[in-house]
Amino acid sequence: MRHAGAAREVPPPLEMLCLRALWTLGEGNVKAVQEAVAGTRTLAYTTVMTVLDRLARRGVISRRKVGRAFLYTPLLTRNSVQRRALKEFLEGYFDGSAEQLLELLRHPEPGASAEPARAEARLDTALL
Repeated sequence: MRHAGAAREVPPPLEMLCLRALWTLGEGNVKAVQEAVAGTRTLAYTTVMTVLDRLARRGVISRRKVGRAFLYTPLLTRNSVQRRALKEFLEGYFDGSAEQLLELLRHPEPGASAEPARAEARLDTALL
């Protein structure tokens, strides 16, 4: 589990939204990222600008000035972020053991329903 004040390896949800947009775009300015995320979430231009600036300061994306605007490019691949997220998940919930996760997936709790909606509701409840 992370300790208070520890650097987070996996970007939080809003940053991930903008990072996913950049993975799709390859490179883009604030307006392009704002438009790319519009189907998922409506964000103000200034919010997207702040999130991209935060990602750039942490070295997750790069930025270069073109005219009056910045163009942003992802420095981390989708795969590397997924691996970091999985590592954080394993460390937080399975003592860093992928085998414990696989064991849970192979042998769900006794009496667990195969019905997806009920199983998902139990997971949601457990995560709260």
